[in-house]
Amino acid sequence: MINPDELEPSKPAAKPRDLQPMSVEELNEYIAMLEAEIARAEAAIAQKNAHKQGIEALFGKKDG
Repeated sequence: MINPDELEPSKPAAKPRDLQPMSVEELNEYIAMLEAEIARAEAAIAQKNAHKQGIEALFGKKDG
């Protein structure tokens, strides 16, 4: 069975932002934005895992 995630080319890692010129307030906002993005990614993972479990329940778990 083909995993659709394997069909997409891997993306290069994002370059880290230069934090030095940022104020404390800007850094706190940046952290909040990153935490929101992490939560969004975790929700996508949970959704994909739920979908995978549903498929496995319907068709059986793939060995290997």
